[in-house]
Amino acid sequence: MKSIQSRLVIILLIFIIFPYFLSVFLIYGYTKNSVEQHELENSEAQLEKSSEELQQYADDIINLPYILYRNPDLFRIFKNGFEDSIYIDPMATEKSFETFYLMRNEIRQVRFFIDKDQESFTVYNATVSARKTQPDLLEDNALNQLYTSSKTFLIEPPGKIENYNDAAIVPESDNTMVMTFHHKILDVLTNEFLGMITMDIDLDAFARISNNLVQDKEESVLLIDSNDTIMYAKDASLIGTSLQPGLKQKLNDLQTSTGEDIILTKKLSAPLHDWTLVKITPTHILFNEVRKTAYINIIVGLIVGLMGLIMVGIISHKITRPIKELSQKVTSIEGGNMQVPFNDNRQDEIGHLEKHMKDMMDRINLHIEREYKMDIENRKNQFRALKSQVNPHFLFNALQSIGAVALRSNSPRIYDLLTSLSKMMRYSIKANQWVTVREEVNYIKAYLSLQMERFRNNINYSIELSEDILNWQIPSMIVQPLVENFFKHSYEEGFYQAQLRIHGEILEKTLHLTVENEGPSLSPQELRALRDNIFSPGTDDDFSNDHIGLKNIQDRLVLNYGPKAGLTVDSIQGQGFAVTIVIPHSSSAGEQNKD
Repeated sequence: MKSIQSRLVIILLIFIIFPYFLSVFLIYGYTKNSVEQHELENSEAQLEKSSEELQQYADDIINLPYILYRNPDLFRIFKNGFEDSIYIDPMATEKSFETFYLMRNEIRQVRFFIDKDQESFTVYNATVSARKTQPDLLEDNALNQLYTSSKTFLIEPPGKIENYNDAAIVPESDNTMVMTFHHKILDVLTNEFLGMITMDIDLDAFARISNNLVQDKEESVLLIDSNDTIMYAKDASLIGTSLQPGLKQKLNDLQTSTGEDIILTKKLSAPLHDWTLVKITPTHILFNEVRKTAYINIIVGLIVGLMGLIMVGIISHKITRPIKELSQKVTSIEGGNMQVPFNDNRQDEIGHLEKHMKDMMDRINLHIEREYKMDIENRKNQFRALKSQVNPHFLFNALQSIGAVALRSNSPRIYDLLTSLSKMMRYSIKANQWVTVREEVNYIKAYLSLQMERFRNNINYSIELSEDILNWQIPSMIVQPLVENFFKHSYEEGFYQAQLRIHGEILEKTLHLTVENEGPSLSPQELRALRDNIFSPGTDDDFSNDHIGLKNIQDRLVLNYGPKAGLTVDSIQGQGFAVTIVIPHSSSAGEQNKD
């Protein structure tokens, strides 16, 4: 087998390597000092400019909350609290807080703390959360430090964005690294403490300004606060960590060169007082510029250029052309073309490689055709079957009930029913999304409200769920079909005294949600047949539509959580029927589906 590597090495030795090192040796000493000094001066000028931009940007962010002082209504809320601010317009006030959030693109989340009411609320994605009483919020280390000091602001090291107040408006999929600015709100006249504004700012602006100093991928830049915490670094893994002792010692000694690295520092002034901007450049990068300017020797340059032209011609026509063709084929495969033709007639390394790549692509195509595509299509079909959860027959009956109320009397009840139906329709749009048990329960209550009007009867039901269960994340429309089955097999069949009960418990980090009724039951034979249909691996066409809801729930639970999840069905001593949903605690399932 002819070796491309051996031919390439010989050509490089004869035409490039020897002349290259000869030219570098002759002129390296002449240009080294001048180029190094020039680069250091440029780096120091860039460092000064970036420092000024960082200070100006930080000053803009820190002064942003002062805009609230210009809005009498918002300032009155901080001074008097929500309850005593009787002249405010809630919608206009909420719009003002949203406008504050939208003033800067880098603001990811804002928390407002009103000291008067000991309440706080947040704004995320231009959405204002509900207020929450937090009397101990000022005991937080950072907030307490700012509260007890004479400063008006405090900057916390970067970290992952938090879900303040447990308001559940920040999705779990948001892993943005943010720098937190705390601002103290004071009465201008009395200097009385009124509250706090906390702003989570993404690091894009700090990255843009700091990375302007970096000209090469091996260079690095650090932004360090007065506590030796790294507020920003080109290496994201260093953000929020403490400065390494070795580098800290070098900075304290004011060294500009450590043999392997050249370190330039700049102390920042207010508002980033005692912060330090650091640029670290490996010396070999600086000397690389020296090597680029080393071709001042005319005679050696002409020889190198002539030999370089000969080498380029040989490599382009006899060596690199098949490599380029192979690279283009690989790029075509990356673009999705799985039928790229390969030439396996060559007798060198390229031919050997193309032969193996051809065999590999044949195996991959066969595998995709038989396994992967079939699996994807099956999953798509399963999800299509799981999307439809609202019974059109029920919707028709619900609309009839609302129309009947309209005909009977001019009553506000019409509005209540329309509101319930509206909640249901909005919630039904969340098919294949993740919600809390609380949201699912609110949907069920709206559903029950319409059913009570439909049957003109006082439906007996109870919902007994703890706060921990209500905050549990579940797939949407996972409990509602069970409630719908209650009406289908109880009230619609004349069992008007049946009672619906929804309760749950958490056992060993596993949620058990039970929906049961004290009405009609199943015989042992019917119960056995129902279980066989639910847990069978067949398609939906293999069993009656009476069981499609339970089958869908079982399939969705297994698809999202794996075999540890599922449901159980049982009779209650022949006097009722119970279905229990079992969901293990697993954040990964919810994260995957959100993405």
